[in-house]
Amino acid sequence: MKLECGFDQFIPLKTLNDARSGYLVDDTCVLGVEVSITWETSTGQGENLLMIKDAISQKHVWKVDNFSKLDKEFYDSKVFIAGNQKWKIRLYPDGWGSGLGSFVSLFLVSANEDPRTKVFAGYALRVKDQLQGNNDVGNAKYWFNTSGQERGWARFTSHADFRNPNKGYLVKDTCVLEAEVTVHGVVNDL
Repeated sequence: MKLECGFDQFIPLKTLNDARSGYLVDDTCVLGVEVSITWETSTGQGENLLMIKDAISQKHVWKVDNFSKLDKEFYDSKVFIAGNQKWKIRLYPDGWGSGLGSFVSLFLVSANEDPRTKVFAGYALRVKDQLQGNNDVGNAKYWFNTSGQERGWARFTSHADFRNPNKGYLVKDTCVLEAEVTVHGVVNDL
């Protein structure tokens, strides 16, 4: 349970000190609070929401060697931590869904074990340009609510662009993928 709640910037100091505003009279102000208590009618249905005010972006880079020899439907990066949550990058070398056969598909995957945890995250997935730094990037925000849930793009980069030597995405049969994840909120069931 949250034991305290409030605002870190309730009223501008300039407004508070302005005598015309009526908040400060004879160097005195009156503060108050109104508390309402409601009782839950069904037990076990509560959630605890934690919003992260100054969320920090964290990056994970995955170097994929011998791309031409990849023969599985998809590959996952090792698990990495961003915003105290577990994530993976998922790569479909020959595409998935609407991208099957002509695109590289790229997704961010929740790797959290607790099915009661929901995570609101902003993320960017990138195929890095290893020559000029002109990365192919996709950005999104999403509520991840189960382990293994993936969000991203079935048509991230076309095979033609991906294999074009001037684009720099595939150099010496190696590509570099990056996920940048910012966790903005976490919900846990009570």
